[in-house]
Amino acid sequence: MREVEAYCESRVPQDLQHELRIECTRRGSSITILERRPPWQPDLGSQWSETKVAQLRYEESAGTWSVRCSDSGGRWHLFDDVRPSRTVEPLLAVVDADPTGIFWG
Repeated sequence: MREVEAYCESRVPQDLQHELRIECTRRGSSITILERRPPWQPDLGSQWSETKVAQLRYEESAGTWSVRCSDSGGRWHLFDDVRPSRTVEPLLAVVDADPTGIFWG
């Protein structure tokens, strides 16, 4: 999880984190990367909105991580353009490069 947290922290300069944050959450064997933004109108309250960027999922039986992308309905789908990996670094590199525009738009 530390590698993913470090990746998220490196995405947005500190002086812009009042406008945009990249964060990750862990649930079971999955780590989800989220883009968070503050409300654009004061009457919307103080809760930041979030957009799913990518999910890294650990397959214990294979000892590998895979990367998934979210569809418009919030369901996760395996991103077939990259093979599962024993470490998260190659998968984070694919998310960062976003060769198809599926992660960052």
